Amino acid sequence: MSVELFGDAVKIIPVRAELTTHEAASLLNVSRPTLIQMLKMGSIPHRKVRTHRRIPLEAVIARKRKLDADRRAAIAQLSAYDQEIGL
Repeated sequence: MSVELFGDAVKIIPVRAELTTHEAASLLNVSRPTLIQMLKMGSIPHRKVRTHRRIPLEAVIARKRKLDADRRAAIAQLSAYDQEIGL
């Protein structure tokens, strides 16, 4: 289901929803093969329905928050280093 507000599309997803690998990769802003590797390593829980993988929305959101926090920490380290060397 999509709703358009002021020209921007908004997607409404049930909280207990499961995502396809394509949807999850899009939400995480990674490629689908990268997401598949994450699933194989066990960093994101999932289940298989025949040959297809289904990923809980809550697990994808938790992983996104962790990736975002890691990115912010890396940026903070780089910024501190830049100030340290006078850039």
